[in-house]
Amino acid sequence: MAASGKTTATEVEVAGRSVRLSSPDRVIFPERGFTKADVFHYYVAVGEGIMRALADRPTTLQRFPDGIAGEAFFSKRVPTRGVPPWVQTVGITFPSGRGADELRPTDLAHVAWAAQMGTVVFHPWPVRAAAVDHPDELRVDLDPQPGTDFTDAATAAAELRGILTELGVTGWPKTSGGRGLHVYLRIAPRWTFTEVRRATIALARELERRRPDLVTTAWWKEERGQRVFVDYNQMARDRTIACAYSLRANARATVSTPVTWDELPDVDPDDFDLRTVPVRLAERGDPHAGIDDDPVDITPLLDWAERDAGQGLGDLPYPPDHPKMPGEPKRVQPSRAKRPADDPTA
Repeated sequence: MAASGKTTATEVEVAGRSVRLSSPDRVIFPERGFTKADVFHYYVAVGEGIMRALADRPTTLQRFPDGIAGEAFFSKRVPTRGVPPWVQTVGITFPSGRGADELRPTDLAHVAWAAQMGTVVFHPWPVRAAAVDHPDELRVDLDPQPGTDFTDAATAAAELRGILTELGVTGWPKTSGGRGLHVYLRIAPRWTFTEVRRATIALARELERRRPDLVTTAWWKEERGQRVFVDYNQMARDRTIACAYSLRANARATVSTPVTWDELPDVDPDDFDLRTVPVRLAERGDPHAGIDDDPVDITPLLDWAERDAGQGLGDLPYPPDHPKMPGEPKRVQPSRAKRPADDPTA
């Protein structure tokens, strides 16, 4: 490979393909001094792990052409011109009914090409190209609210692990790259987005019952308090999470990193960054290496959802940009709903 320079473009062989790397010295993470070349080679170095997370999934690209201090945008459509002929796409449909052809990483060259295009964060859908309307991944997003932190999310995750163990199910934790935690379940692609979201709500409610002091499913921020919010709407169609081994667009250049359950109590998410994660992966392997081995049957969770509905606990609000869904409660803040009809601010 030719030496990198401020105006030099090089060709790098990745997965048997030639991928162009231009402007390698462009600074992407100013506080750490990490360049475009650093980002590109980071993704090549963690290829085993990130391809396990991305392979064959419709993937939205969070791009920062001028670095994270500059303008950012989400690229949900692969350009129609100037793209290598080997780049694969997959058609998906948004809640609005509109469609798009998103990147479909079939090998590591696709990830490297996206990095060349200024991608810092990869946001895959929880589906594969063969069944884009049927998730094969149930994602539990543990989001600490003001007054809570990563330690609280880890405590909630340990409680969640207990529930999953009772169900005979394996969960796969990873850091979000920030204060939160994600726990994934690999599932068979038999159910719709609506059904998988219902199952996620049922699991979240069970966690909330066991630790109401620590966990909440309240959609409205005014009701959450100082608790960890289980963001069940991450399982709504067109909602995505930064994948395992994706960089995050923060000053520290942290990485959303798979961890084992045993190490979780001692994890500091700031320890996982662009420099440290490739070394960790090379030395210890991928904690998510077995995630595809045993898909989970979510029927018990759907049974819990039916039980909850029978007790008056039906659906919860969808994100505001989704069409109104059958059985969904009103999308209005509780404080606004309680105002009298003649209140001019209502």
